[in-house]
Amino acid sequence: MPTITFKDHQGAARTVEAENGATVMETAIRNAIPGILAECGGACACATCHVYVDPAFMPIVGEPEPMEEDMLDFAYDVRPNSRLSCQIRVRDALDGLIVTTPEKQA
Repeated sequence: MPTITFKDHQGAARTVEAENGATVMETAIRNAIPGILAECGGACACATCHVYVDPAFMPIVGEPEPMEEDMLDFAYDVRPNSRLSCQIRVRDALDGLIVTTPEKQA
């Protein structure tokens, strides 16, 4: 089972097991990860599951689709490695993924 490490903006980290096929956001919610609000429930209709993907994983995670890019316009402190965690599907290739939550969600 892949693992994901969630870091908060101050560096506190928590590593959890993730189910293949679930999203990073669903994994965060199931594990009560602070900083992931997911107000739209994963419909890519808000930006409250915004995370920063560790640069080493960006080639594996990939770039956001146009709809996600549009929603990221509403996120706080968007960076080149910003993604909405509801749009990242867990798979074996993401084992060890590290994401950081922003200081606040939009």
